[in-house]
Order: sequence, then structure tokens, then C-alpha cells
Amino acid sequence: MTLYSSDGTPYRFNIFLYVLPYSKLKYMTLIFERSQDTLFECLEDAFVHTGGVPTEIWFDNMKQVVDHTKSSFGHPVFNERFRQFSQDAGYKPIACRPFRPQTKGVVEALARTTERLRVYNYEFTDGVELINLVDDFCEELNHEVSQATNEVPLYKWQDEEKEYLHQLPDGLLEPFFEEGIRRVVSKESMVVFRKCKYSVDPRYIGRTVDVELTNDERRIQIKYNGEMIRAHDITTHQFNYNEHDRMEILRSDLLKGRSDKDIEAYITEHLSQYDEV
Repeated sequence: MTLYSSDGTPYRFNIFLYVLPYSKLKYMTLIFERSQDTLFECLEDAFVHTGGVPTEIWFDNMKQVVDHTKSSFGHPVFNERFRQFSQDAGYKPIACRPFRPQTKGVVEALARTTERLRVYNYEFTDGVELINLVDDFCEELNHEVSQATNEVPLYKWQDEEKEYLHQLPDGLLEPFFEEGIRRVVSKESMVVFRKCKYSVDPRYIGRTVDVELTNDERRIQIKYNGEMIRAHDITTHQFNYNEHDRMEILRSDLLKGRSDKDIEAYITEHLSQYDEV
């Protein structure tokens, strides 16, 4: 999709869609790239947000999943890295059959639903606000009565489906994110590394960045399109902020429209509680 901000800036993006077919509970998020690493990040987030991993997941025949050089019509072959990710996560991947729309009807119906996002054209100021709109829209869908079940997805999931999802053991998928580490910058403008969060400038929210360890393994360098955008000492603190990023994060959200002096005063006053903020 492409939507335009209030000043006319175009934001071209994709929507990752994940639906539990029984309850119709949905997880959706805005992404700017469609790499395999981004897919893995989104799947892991979907497992967290929906309370576990299902027995099987159906996929469209996207290149991040299917090795088209080895596939023939009606007989898709999963690429090896995706197959290994699925095995470690504990679900059976199934490819939707070409020209059989009923096999992916739930997601295609949701894709039509996302057209409702177009009412926000020229109604948001930046990428942060756009990501928040998508998150709020997903929450709204999960509280609406589903036409398919005539029930509210969130309640049906809680009462009848959640208990059948299995939990993903901590750290099981880390090998997929440790070598050639790629991360999607969260809407809080943070990058996760070894369960701790490190800041970048908010303009990279939703984008995929590379995380590299220095030779002494004491620092990380965060790069976008090969250019280093931030470096941090590796710590065991849950949140790690660069001072510039801290200012910009507050300026783009909590203290939007406030002066630098006001933001600096706020940081000084609330520094000890800032992680919770």
C-alpha cells in the first residue's frame, strides 16, 4: 500500500497478515521490507502476540518461503532455511495450492479489510504514527464481531483456542537471528539483541537493519543499507538509549511539539523512571 502523510509525503509499505482460522484472531504489522529475515521476525512476533505456536501454518507461495527453482506446478518445495525455521519453531508449513483461493480465503478477506486503512490518507504526520494506526486497527478488528463466526475473535481465542497452542521455548530461534543478524526496528525505535533493546533514530522505525558485533564482542554496530547509524556498548540492561535517540523518541511521541529545553528537563526529572516510560 501507499498512504500519504499530512504534508504529502508518500509512505509505501506492506502489511504482514497472520490469522488463527478457528477464532479469527489476527496479528498484523506494518513492514517496509519483505526479506526472509523480516518474515522470521514477524512470525516470532505473531507467536508472542497470539499466545503460542499452532500445529500447522499455511503460506502463500512467496519467494521467502518457496524455492521456485526446485518447485513445479502444484508441487512447491520449501527453501532449506525456511524449512529449518519451521521445524525449530514446531509447526508444519503448508503451501497454498495455486488457483485454490479457498485455501487462503481468511487472509485474502483480511487483505480486503485493510483497504479500510485508506481513510487515514493525509491524516498522519510520520511513520511512527502510521505504525500506531496499523496496530490500533488490528486491535479494533480483534474486538469486532467476525462475520464468519458471529463471535468476537479475542474472546473466542481466549475461551476456546489459546490452550491448544504450544509455547516456544526461550532462545530456540536465536540461531536464525544471531548469524548475519537482521532486525526490524520496533515502533519504540528499538532493536532487540540478546533480549536487550538498543535505540536508533525514530526515522528507521519499521525498517530492517543489520546488527554487527565488534571484534572484541563488547559493542554492536547497527547498520542500514551498509551505513552505520548507531553503535552501543553491549549491556545486560533491558533498555539502552543513545542521548540523541532519547530526545527524538520523546519528540516524535510523548512530547511532540515541545522544545529541546522542555524535553531535556523532562529527561532529567524522569531519568530513573525512563525505562518504564
